Amino acid sequence: MIRLREKVLQEGLVLSGNVLKVDSFVNHQMDPVLMQEIGREFVKRFASERITKVLTIESSGIAPGLMTALELKVPLIFARKQKSLTLRDDILVEKVYSYTKRETNEVTVSRKFLSPEDRVLIIDDFLANGEAASGLARIVKQVGAEVVGFGIVIEKSFQPGRDLLLEAGYRVESLVRIASLADGVVTFVDETAEVGKR
Repeated sequence: MIRLREKVLQEGLVLSGNVLKVDSFVNHQMDPVLMQEIGREFVKRFASERITKVLTIESSGIAPGLMTALELKVPLIFARKQKSLTLRDDILVEKVYSYTKRETNEVTVSRKFLSPEDRVLIIDDFLANGEAASGLARIVKQVGAEVVGFGIVIEKSFQPGRDLLLEAGYRVESLVRIASLADGVVTFVDETAEVGKR
């Protein structure tokens, strides 16, 4: 996605060797037109799948997840990280470790929103180590539903998340794949492939 790549280059801020801050257009302030384009792109990439639900995790996955669900005209479910007084009974729970926040969260989804007949597309803003993605997949499997794939806005390909999901047999579609954030410079996967060919 050219527009997303341009946004990453123009507004993304590399904080360290593996942290990319995109809070001006993805996960604090959001660019709604870009989010709409992201939703349409995911729908295009998964057009051959019969998707019945979109699943994400709060809070940064909600915008791209909602736009994807809107284009598909199916419900969006978001797994909660925070405990809720209204979500206590008959819930699906998985532990997910966040490397960015250095904490483990119990993420929860109400069992009534997923059934064995569901074909679920999982959407998230980032894929790094694959902890959140794997946790969401385990929630889907708890009810016997099927994960049709993962739609990732920004993938840090130098971390093991993609390989973890592919080895588990999942399809992964990432709109932007970053090969490196070394020296504060964003390098995309296809750029490193081109360099390697020379």
